[in-house]
Amino acid sequence: QVQLVESGGGLVQAGGSLRLSCAASGRAFSRNTMGWFRQAPGKERELIAVISWTGEDTVYADSVKGRFTISRDNAQNTVFLQMNSLKPDDTAVYYCAVSAGPRATMSRSAVDYWGKGTQVTVSS
Repeated sequence: QVQLVESGGGLVQAGGSLRLSCAASGRAFSRNTMGWFRQAPGKERELIAVISWTGEDTVYADSVKGRFTISRDNAQNTVFLQMNSLKPDDTAVYYCAVSAGPRATMSRSAVDYWGKGTQVTVSS
């Protein structure tokens, strides 16, 4: 059974940093595209970062570009999201997602597996 388990969320002050991790189990995802979505209260789930299966290509939403960094460790079947210079607008539940590879492109409809999410709250 495939599972994606996010960790690393929490409460942080504006300007602070958090590092999210998503550990996958049940099968290897070294040939898959992996990404992070987030959903704030009353808003739709949005894609914020995606990484190709090799890790060489990444794409970011404009709202997080320059502040967030996605990376992956295929040996550990894990994807990370380093979040710096956090803002109150970054408050949301963050979801890990996996879709078919190999490129750094992902849409909600193409996601094969979702994590259950981890809450990130940024106080002003």
